[in-house]
Amino acid sequence: MHLSTLAAAHGDKPAVIMGGTGATTSYRELEDRSNRIAQLFRRRGLRPGDHVAILLRNQAEVFPVIWGAQRAGLLHTSVNWHLSAAEAAYIVADCGARMLISAADLEDIAAPAAASPTLESRVTVGRVEGQESLDEAVADLPATPIEDEVEGGYMWYSSGTTGRPKGILPQLSGAPFGTGNALDQRLGQAFGFGPDTVYLCPGPLYHAAPLAWSIGTIRNGGTVVVMERFDARAALELIGRHRTTHGQFVPTMFVRMLKLDEAERAVFDLSSMRMAIHAAAPCPVDVKQKMIDWWGPVLLEYYAGSEGNGMCLIDSATWLQRRGSVGLPVNCEVHICDAEGEELGANEVGTVWFAAEGVGFTYHNDPDKTAAAYNDRGWSTLGDLGHVDEDGFLYLSDRRADLIISGGVNIYPREVEDVLVLHPAVADVAVIGLPDEEMGQRVHAVVQPADPGADHAALAEELRTFARERIAHFKAPTSVSIEAEFPRLPSGKVLRRVLMDRMTAQATTGGPG
Repeated sequence: MHLSTLAAAHGDKPAVIMGGTGATTSYRELEDRSNRIAQLFRRRGLRPGDHVAILLRNQAEVFPVIWGAQRAGLLHTSVNWHLSAAEAAYIVADCGARMLISAADLEDIAAPAAASPTLESRVTVGRVEGQESLDEAVADLPATPIEDEVEGGYMWYSSGTTGRPKGILPQLSGAPFGTGNALDQRLGQAFGFGPDTVYLCPGPLYHAAPLAWSIGTIRNGGTVVVMERFDARAALELIGRHRTTHGQFVPTMFVRMLKLDEAERAVFDLSSMRMAIHAAAPCPVDVKQKMIDWWGPVLLEYYAGSEGNGMCLIDSATWLQRRGSVGLPVNCEVHICDAEGEELGANEVGTVWFAAEGVGFTYHNDPDKTAAAYNDRGWSTLGDLGHVDEDGFLYLSDRRADLIISGGVNIYPREVEDVLVLHPAVADVAVIGLPDEEMGQRVHAVVQPADPGADHAALAEELRTFARERIAHFKAPTSVSIEAEFPRLPSGKVLRRVLMDRMTAQATTGGPG
């Protein structure tokens, strides 16, 4: 749907509500502001296919900036503001951004990024000495659409959990603005998004799903409630206050909600929720079961990547019959192959490959990684391991890069994490393989305790026993370390590279663990 049409139909209806402050942006305000920003892009010489980088927090200004870039036909990259200055600068330079829009309170990251050799222009949201603000830049520009509106597109970067992030370069459609993309259309057709939708966005807007689903909500005439940062109790309160109908979560968020006191949880009215979508990481079976018991059969899980090469989907009723599955493919075929590329049968674990007509992606400036993502049949992979059952339902095991091989036996960290995360003393957990002279690797659990003052040695022994009582002994961690600060991105993805480096160094020097 064209934003001008939406603004004419919905006027002062909120397109965006900020959860913490309650500040709203109406459809009419979003139309006017995004038109001015699109005019700015053209005044600064940006044409369809050019690139703009965006370094903003979860704040209202994200939306007119994205819509301005979208209607100007630009590729736009939202940069993770949790990155170091060097990492953020790398992304701005790597994507070839000609313009940077950054938040005033992120200047320590934005200033180094502004040194990118491709950058020609920069404006700030808020005042920064010596820099032009976005308000100043658009003040005298018309709030009317540019003459050459055309659909732009997202260019996402991987989360950077293993080495430098890589850009996923899309092919712009060249379609008239208002056409939208496949997700915008699917939200209405398959997920029931429409003018009566109130969508809770609890995740960071620099990630693919939180931003794309929020923009898709507006495309379908709904309202987005954006959390500035996730808090379990605040999320429940916002669902009740705004009568949200849809929301998207990662399993870590479910775990944190479930660990609230039951009496506290019972206070909130969640009856408005029609669909609680979850993705980004596999959800522990027990966690999902507890959420369905609490919220009802409203959970809908999908498995997909920012690469857009395939999607699987499963609703609560189906999942209850096939616990642990991420569903059936909806726009592709799924194949499971061994290390030699031979296709495996039902219930055999191997690499998950997608086959889809007319779907392709490239990793920007990385032909080797692009080539490794495809096989000789044209199928593509995200690098995940899993199996399909006799009816074609997909079950994930882990990422191949995270697989632990101990004594020649494959151990999937997720299986161990799913057990430990429900222990009441555990706030967060990640399981990794550490070098072992005899076994090759040993299973090691890194735990963030719910009580920072807990006795570390006693807790570690308790968790080892807890795991051995619930899974095979060879899978249970042989060592546990307690970390006050847990290296996990706000999306819920573990920074395994950081963990591996830290824990390996401690193991080789005789430190903790």
